[in-house]
Amino acid sequence: MEETLFPRMHVSLYVSDIASTVNFYSTFFGQPASKVKKGYAKYELTNPGLIISFVENSERVQGNFGHLGFQVGSKEEMEAKLDVARQQGIVTLEEIGTACCYAVQDKFWVTDPDGVQWEVYYFHEDSEFNDPKYAMEETVACCSPEAVVEEKVVKPKVKLSELQEKAKCEPNSGCC
Repeated sequence: MEETLFPRMHVSLYVSDIASTVNFYSTFFGQPASKVKKGYAKYELTNPGLIISFVENSERVQGNFGHLGFQVGSKEEMEAKLDVARQQGIVTLEEIGTACCYAVQDKFWVTDPDGVQWEVYYFHEDSEFNDPKYAMEETVACCSPEAVVEEKVVKPKVKLSELQEKAKCEPNSGCC
């Protein structure tokens, strides 16, 4: 039997309001917190192996660190998770066939109450193309408009200015 070096990952985030955070993440993760105390909550996910805790301290909330995400194993799994997130009303952006981080991906984004962006994505294949808008001064998140892939060329269906209203990632913030 192969031993896993790191069987679960732990992330801890500062949040401004523990109640709204617990409400959001119970919806997003589809399970209640495993521990809730005054100013603290923890979720323990099995698949993927992740322990994520939240500490209420509004002075320490940091924006623009990048984003967090989950890769899923199939396009159908991504679409099923997207349908659930739509029903829950937590989707902030959908991208199909986007060329981001030199990869063709289908994904959607949710944003927690403190502005932390999460992507749920399916990786199609590596690409030699990365949308040139990521080099622009007004780049938003590590994402591009909903797009159609035709010969590895991404054709946006929405304007960049519309995305800027939806996403809040600063240039050079490490999004990709």
